[in-house]
Amino acid sequence: MVSVSWVDSSRAVTGACIRWFTTGERLRTVAARLGAVTGYETRGAMTQITTPPAFDAAAASTAYRNALDVIAAVEPDVASAMRQELTDQRESLKLIASENYASPAVLLAMGSWLSDKYAEGTIGHRFYAGCRNVDTVEQLAADHARALFGAPHAYVQPHSGIDANLVAFWAVLAQRVEAPALAAAGVRQVNDLSAEDWGQLRRAFGNQRMIGMSLDAGGHLTHGFRPNISGKMFDQMSYGTNPENGLLDYDEVRRLAREFRPLILMAGYSAYPRKINFATMREIADEVDATLIVDMAHFAGLVAGKVFTGDFDPVPYAHVTTTTTHKSLRGPRGGMVLCQPEFSDSVDRGCPLVLGGPLAHVMAAKAVALAEARQAAFAEYARAVADNAVALAEGLLRRGANLVTGGTENHIVLLDVTSFGLTGRQAESALVDSGIVTNRNSVPRDPNGAWYTSGIRLGTPALTSRGFGADDLDRVADLIVDVLTATEPAAARDGAASKARYELPDDVAKRTHAAANELLDAHPLYPGLDLS
Repeated sequence: MVSVSWVDSSRAVTGACIRWFTTGERLRTVAARLGAVTGYETRGAMTQITTPPAFDAAAASTAYRNALDVIAAVEPDVASAMRQELTDQRESLKLIASENYASPAVLLAMGSWLSDKYAEGTIGHRFYAGCRNVDTVEQLAADHARALFGAPHAYVQPHSGIDANLVAFWAVLAQRVEAPALAAAGVRQVNDLSAEDWGQLRRAFGNQRMIGMSLDAGGHLTHGFRPNISGKMFDQMSYGTNPENGLLDYDEVRRLAREFRPLILMAGYSAYPRKINFATMREIADEVDATLIVDMAHFAGLVAGKVFTGDFDPVPYAHVTTTTTHKSLRGPRGGMVLCQPEFSDSVDRGCPLVLGGPLAHVMAAKAVALAEARQAAFAEYARAVADNAVALAEGLLRRGANLVTGGTENHIVLLDVTSFGLTGRQAESALVDSGIVTNRNSVPRDPNGAWYTSGIRLGTPALTSRGFGADDLDRVADLIVDVLTATEPAAARDGAASKARYELPDDVAKRTHAAANELLDAHPLYPGLDLS
């Protein structure tokens, strides 16, 4: 059975260094120059994408066995580590919110000779010859991204989430700081500026402001914090959450924006278990003439799957939207930038503005993953991710656990472990001893700081990819509470209270391991994939 998704390409516009092309124009240009693009038919202004073939376990097994044999002939320890990684992932009850399992098609797309090609520049405007196949895969990835998210423009070259954010930051600086300076000086590019004008522009670059969500409230290090390059670029202030309910306080965001007058209002999170109203955030940005950038790296899959719609979909409201392509989107490790037309030319200059040569093999994998995400099955998956998070949260609450904000509206559950008398580090370690992989995380106004923390961040994308359902996540909640209840803080070597050391009875760890294995055996990872 073939499912079909239609995209009105007359609405999608993409910026290039030469001129803008509609999606249909670019597809026809690529098709005329390079031959027909597999999986596409163009009919007037409409683009059709067909469902990719189902996962063929026998074919994938043969492909991986042969690939590992080739690798082992050169460096057997690498091949051994790759085999062991699959075993470890299959045996891991993984609740890390930022991790997932890419399909064999996505993984295989990365292991190709596209890796050998330099392709600095953009589609049809490269600094190297012989890039027609890179043009094809980058075009496909960008077209899929625009269609999937309803974005006017997509840039798929960023190598990671931080790269995507840096491209966004410098695109805004180029558009709002550099362009007016060039116009005032009567020149077209920075190389034409006098030494004095160039010095003034450099100082202006370093004199801009940003506001974003504080780290302990769930924000991200790349949103202007000092240990990261973004904090060295911008004068930053943070908005937090309401101390009574843990929810984002839009009135406080507005007050801070009016007072601080930032160039960039940053929205998005890595550990906030609720939705954000992006229509309200755009209103605040417009009121103070700020550019709204949304980092949706964590929840992009929920946007793609139409779990977040209306005011909770950032793409129509943000001037620029950044994301990773892994996490809830279930693609390869990498980044992506979506933007409104007025920022497209600046975003397309990400290489060489911020990035080096694009990773063509990863862009190919992005195209495959984004094609998968355009299928109806992905929307079902995204809804299951959110439903499973609710099941996990409710299971924890019924067993007396304390959750930041009291629940979840996305894929994240943030558990405050201080009610168990533990730090986040102690809880994380005890859980991994029991076969449950999580990560410690700060909670709002965390008394234990960012290293030891007071929380555990839980996420449902990976287990949902394995086929876990609500009853399974309720069982996981039972295992988590059982382990944390049995764990006791231990003293440090000098006898003082330790924030890292702990004691967990062996029988609890073994019992939990066995129960976790039962769940994992019921939902195998990459079923049928055999490397033996």
